[in-house]
Amino acid sequence: MKSLLTTLLLVLSLGAHASGGEVKLESADIDLSDSASLERGAKTYVTYCLGCHSVKHIRYKRIALDLKLDEAEVLKNVAPHSAGIYDQMHSAMNGHDAEKWFGTTPPDLSLIARSRGADWLYSYLKGFYADKSKPTGVNNRVFKDVAMPSVFWQQQGIQTAVIHEVDGHEVVTDLKIDQPGQMSAKEFDTMVNDLVNFLVYVGEPVQLERQAMGKYVLFFILMIIALAYLLKKEYWKDVH
Repeated sequence: MKSLLTTLLLVLSLGAHASGGEVKLESADIDLSDSASLERGAKTYVTYCLGCHSVKHIRYKRIALDLKLDEAEVLKNVAPHSAGIYDQMHSAMNGHDAEKWFGTTPPDLSLIARSRGADWLYSYLKGFYADKSKPTGVNNRVFKDVAMPSVFWQQQGIQTAVIHEVDGHEVVTDLKIDQPGQMSAKEFDTMVNDLVNFLVYVGEPVQLERQAMGKYVLFFILMIIALAYLLKKEYWKDVH
């Protein structure tokens, strides 16, 4: 049994190592209380991502309520043209066309931040580099051989990979800007961070409420434990 457990743990460890690779993820600065960041992230998502990827678990009405924005402002500054305030954030792309063009239907991203993590998303969106061997002309340091094109290449610029040989294999050890984009590095980092912040919010819109309520729940549990202890002492005080 010990041998079996040891083998299973080793296999799981190797699997996790293989899926994670050797790429060191950058840290995203997530702040769900920053409504301005969430609004900018929502606008960036609609502008650059909604054409292919829906986030159907959220409605524009919910965004307006949570971010304390006027509904007309959300429709004007965030939602695409002709969208209604009660609409879900659906992609306009036809699934059949998407599969024909990209080889697969782009996934809904409602829960991507919960499944991948904020740091992974942040590093992935910044990790595209030129690769002429790929159909899209780019590859990704975090997600090798990804089918998605680099949608932010104009803002970020064109990156090239710094490759070194490690244990007989070519490994991308760093990325460098070969052709500057429309944004400075700091401006681009802020844009990507706002986008990731929005995706984290979409994955659990009630997260801040849940965390605030958790304090009261813990206090209530502690009060119950204290009362139960005092009651136990009262019942057992005459028992020898």
